[in-house]
Amino acid sequence: MVGLLVAGLLATVTAAVAIGPVPLPAHRVWQIIFAQIVGGEGDWSAAQANIVLMLRLPRVLLAAMVGAGLAAVGVTMQAVVRNPMADPYILGISSGASVGAVSVLGLGWLAFAGVFAVSLGAFAGAMLALLIVYLVAHAGGTISPLRLVLAGMACSYTLSGLTSLIVLTSPDRELARQAMEWILGSLAGASWSDLGVPAAVLALGTGLLLLRARALNALMVGDETAATLGIEVTQVRRTLFLLASLLTGVMVAVSGAIGFVGLVIPHIVRMLVGTDHRRVLPVAVLGGAIFLIWVDVGARMLFAPVELPVGVITALIGGPFFVYMLATQRVRRKESLS
Repeated sequence: MVGLLVAGLLATVTAAVAIGPVPLPAHRVWQIIFAQIVGGEGDWSAAQANIVLMLRLPRVLLAAMVGAGLAAVGVTMQAVVRNPMADPYILGISSGASVGAVSVLGLGWLAFAGVFAVSLGAFAGAMLALLIVYLVAHAGGTISPLRLVLAGMACSYTLSGLTSLIVLTSPDRELARQAMEWILGSLAGASWSDLGVPAAVLALGTGLLLLRARALNALMVGDETAATLGIEVTQVRRTLFLLASLLTGVMVAVSGAIGFVGLVIPHIVRMLVGTDHRRVLPVAVLGGAIFLIWVDVGARMLFAPVELPVGVITALIGGPFFVYMLATQRVRRKESLS
């Protein structure tokens, strides 16, 4: 399945770059890319080359990275808290990032960072939320799934209120629109300079998570069973918590808060390949990349020339899917009791 998904990802990238107000043939897309890599010229115009290399390809690659990262975090968090309905934002990371981003937009902080100010502020806010949740969840000396979820929820509600306070008390009436666009998530304006950090963190984070696949399998069964298998439960949960938070913080910083990717994709993947994380993680990473690329295509094409925030479409897909998950869980529970 991994091979098929890799082929599907390449086809998806090709189609997403080709689709737009100025459509391009698929072979022309790759001609321009190869010419950029190895050098040479072709019979395409400078405008076509700019469309591929400067506008669409960076955006498509960023969508793939964000989708892959959020899916990997969703898989991890569902194992860490033993809940199939957990997602990357359960730890309050998204709310922290929103506070950081809105603080930059409304209060002018980090102006020295120029165009990277919002992303830097979002990452700083995400890491602040990580620190708060970690300290609260670790107050008893261990990190239990229940304490982790409750700490994340409390942090999320508090920071969401702080975001609203900054927006409502700001004299800048444009801030509400800017904050809403960021909170709903967008990949518009992506450039090559946006790709380096997410690519490095995604490669490192998913690699480390794959090395912990056995521990993820054990945590899904339960802490006592994991301990009998030689897993240091508290230490492993702490490591996975930090990895998931770092991945989430970086992805949210470059794209805004795009919801439901980390909820929908891992659930579908487990229905297809089972619960072994040695298979679940790579399939979820590739599936998340493909999913978010197509969502972004829909965001920029469905109501063209108006572009929707990506988070609007993921919410329209993920909300009904979440209801379906709740309904099927209730049916399974009734069947198991009868």
